[in-house]
Amino acid sequence: MTMFKFKWMRWGLALGLLLTLLSTNSAVRPQAVVAQSTPTDGIVCTTSANATFTLRTETGYVGMSDDNTVFMWGFSIAGQPFQHPSPVLCVNQGDTVTVIVQNTLSEDISLIFPGQENVFANGAPSAPQFSGGALTSLAPVAAANGGAMTYSFVATRAGAFIYQSGTSPDRQVRMGLFGALIVRPTRSTGNPDTRYVYDSGDVVYRAGKEFMVLLSEVDPFLNQAVERGEPFDMSLYKPRYWLINGRGFPDSIAPNFAAWLPSQPYGALARINPYDAVANPYPALVRYLNVGTIEFPFHPHGNHGRIVGRDGFPLIDDGGADLSFDKFSVNVGPGQTWDATFDWRDNEGYSENNPVPITIPNLQNMAFGMFFSGSPYLGLSGTKPVGDTAMTQCGEYYIIAHNHALFQLDSWGVPMTGPATFTRVDPPLPNTCPQ
Repeated sequence: MTMFKFKWMRWGLALGLLLTLLSTNSAVRPQAVVAQSTPTDGIVCTTSANATFTLRTETGYVGMSDDNTVFMWGFSIAGQPFQHPSPVLCVNQGDTVTVIVQNTLSEDISLIFPGQENVFANGAPSAPQFSGGALTSLAPVAAANGGAMTYSFVATRAGAFIYQSGTSPDRQVRMGLFGALIVRPTRSTGNPDTRYVYDSGDVVYRAGKEFMVLLSEVDPFLNQAVERGEPFDMSLYKPRYWLINGRGFPDSIAPNFAAWLPSQPYGALARINPYDAVANPYPALVRYLNVGTIEFPFHPHGNHGRIVGRDGFPLIDDGGADLSFDKFSVNVGPGQTWDATFDWRDNEGYSENNPVPITIPNLQNMAFGMFFSGSPYLGLSGTKPVGDTAMTQCGEYYIIAHNHALFQLDSWGVPMTGPATFTRVDPPLPNTCPQ
């Protein structure tokens, strides 16, 4: 009974804070040139005026949705505490990106940047490392117990990318040495409400409506062995947890920087308004990234996303060639990144003046979910049973999005606790929804 009560308290905290989202603002961490944005939903960017970042390895614990905690490694901005996943580094196309790695772990580590060309390590071309003819690392290492290495490259292509350890990646990436790199094109749309996705093609999205789906996995037996300093046979590796932005459901729908998830700062809720040809003609953008070992078929319900690029390569160019396509489930393979635009359209225009053409059952014959406002119409609230728990604020819609490999949608056998989130569709602007 105590565990049941605790889980519902956890749900209440997550959903309660979801409904009290604060206004978007920015704050500077105690670093000379590095800042982290603090939106309550959407991508949290770590930026630097000169595209220079100092990442320090840290260790800590993350909470799972079955109330277990797991020991992890990760990168944090130097001087900041452990976080999982590592910071989302946001730079501009053409920047010379410099990443200084400080290694506090008891084994060598390194960084690789898939999709980036001409990467340098301490000023020399980054290259695989060998010992006695055997490959030991995909890049020059920051030595154990205090070593450092400086990596640099010019961000020549816009898009979403992964950065990760190149030393024993099958083990170190699973332990948390990974993060996302977002390269933004420098060209402007001339409209402050929109941004281009790439440096070619005409794909734009609404500024501030950019979301991340970073998919990962955890085998707690590996993490426990590493924490204890014990060996682990990687042939026995078997994930028991699957995460979205470092969280499982329902924590995934809590806002960024939720107080009860101090080491897991990134939420996965997507919050948008309906498409409107005049008031809201621009789609949102979602960045899919997979640092796991198998394919993740991620499925946003009621939403055919338009795939506009993969691995930093646009599918629409300036010459007019359009290879973009609609996708019902986004099958993100290991190491892949996909960019998709999406919106929600009120195609039927249902309202009290244009009612849904069915007979709605009477109150005692209806089942009410937490996210149902009591009315089937966007922006309206209706009568709900006494004592029913309502989680809506202003008649908004909640549409689930989750990994479609259902065995991955749990936490060590606890169903519906893995990589799942919601798209929150607010009523058309202007509205009374708290922002």
